[in-house]
Amino acid sequence: MLRRFPYRVQIPLGLSLAVLMTALLVTAVSARMSASTARRETLAMLDRAVVLLVAQARPLLVGDDTWRTFTLLRDTVGLIPGAATGHTRLAVLDTEGRVFAASEPVQLEIGRTLLGSDWHGQRLMSASNLRTRQQLALNNGAVILLEPIRSEDGQSLGYVFMEVEAPVFEPDWLALAKTALIGITLAVMLLAPAGWWVGRRMTRPVERLVKVIERVGREAPNRLRNEVPQTTDPELRRIGGAVLQLMSELEQREKAEARALSAQRLATVGRMTAAVAHEINNPLAGLITATQTLRLHGDSEPIRLSTVDLLERGLQQIRTTVAALLPQARREDRALEPGDLDDIVTLVRTTAVRQHITLTTRLEVESALRVPSAPLRQVMLNMLLNALGAAGEHGRIEAVLKADAESVHFSVLNTGTPLSSEKFNTTLDTESGQDPRGFGLWVCQELASHFRGGFNLDETTDSGTRLVFWLPNREPLEKET
Repeated sequence: MLRRFPYRVQIPLGLSLAVLMTALLVTAVSARMSASTARRETLAMLDRAVVLLVAQARPLLVGDDTWRTFTLLRDTVGLIPGAATGHTRLAVLDTEGRVFAASEPVQLEIGRTLLGSDWHGQRLMSASNLRTRQQLALNNGAVILLEPIRSEDGQSLGYVFMEVEAPVFEPDWLALAKTALIGITLAVMLLAPAGWWVGRRMTRPVERLVKVIERVGREAPNRLRNEVPQTTDPELRRIGGAVLQLMSELEQREKAEARALSAQRLATVGRMTAAVAHEINNPLAGLITATQTLRLHGDSEPIRLSTVDLLERGLQQIRTTVAALLPQARREDRALEPGDLDDIVTLVRTTAVRQHITLTTRLEVESALRVPSAPLRQVMLNMLLNALGAAGEHGRIEAVLKADAESVHFSVLNTGTPLSSEKFNTTLDTESGQDPRGFGLWVCQELASHFRGGFNLDETTDSGTRLVFWLPNREPLEKET
């Protein structure tokens, strides 16, 4: 029951309950002691009554005065507890143990033999064996006192018989209960508030510590340190010290996180710079090749016009890449066309020829292309350049552009050393990848995530490595918003 309450309530309430239980226990013990004391006092009163009755009955037995003996018994029994309720009776017996006179003649008729006979299920001592006072406790809780009456010369004149039933010895529980109730009330009134005050005083430092702990991490540690309670209790002092240590460690951790964040920002700037340089250098290499083609074959009008168009689209791609770095810039882009794949192949063909790599392409476009051209051209160039680096001398590369009403896929297969899934994932991880050539694949992954597409390794390829990039075939995100 107490466990449902907080400690600031448990301790005062527990102390109050302890005070109450102690008062009840002390009251119960006191009542028991009072009952035992009352029984001893009643027995002592009965002994005195027997002694008095023996002294007064001696001359009456000598004079064989039955009536005066009866009067004596009737007057004496009124002084003994329980007489008013009929729980006490007296009798004077003759030398044979027969009733000479009794306070209740109906129950103890004259001439009835008591000594040596059964009384309430217990046999009384015979007259010949009764030499001194006897106190008998019956099975029903009653007490019988037997006292010989002797003359001055020691001759037996008779006996005093006194029976007191069990209710006489029972304590007055009602009176004891009233007394106990008064004692408990006084104890609770005096000690319970004191216990509550002591309990609250004990839990006050704990409450302050809890309030400080609740604010750790949300407020400045320098301010919270001054609010940690100072106490002489060793356990609370240990808890307070642990809280101070925790705040110091959190402060150091915040400083370390700030330093790490600063370093991460610098690393991010470095990666972004490398990525931008990579994405600009890729089309620039192709454009330089195109200018060389224009210089050598500029006299041919078809070649000149084709090369100029290629240069324009390449420069437009660089412009779009730079504009993507400016949040305020509105990107204007056209939809991808099948001829864009030819442009990209033209940019990388010189490298393929130089490395004796066979480069083939395939178009499987079954629907209109509704994806932006700039990011797709960037992805196709990155994937082809990555394949050229992986295919090796005399290798083979196959690029496939597929499109249907749902999606656009671009895949590149190279016959170089197969790329494992673990190596692929490591290359995409810019935190652990140290090779700048991995930026091309990382940019492909970022573009796929931005346009809600995908970039993955096709592990079903029997030989070589096939990378697949796909986007939903729909209007670009800028137009959707």
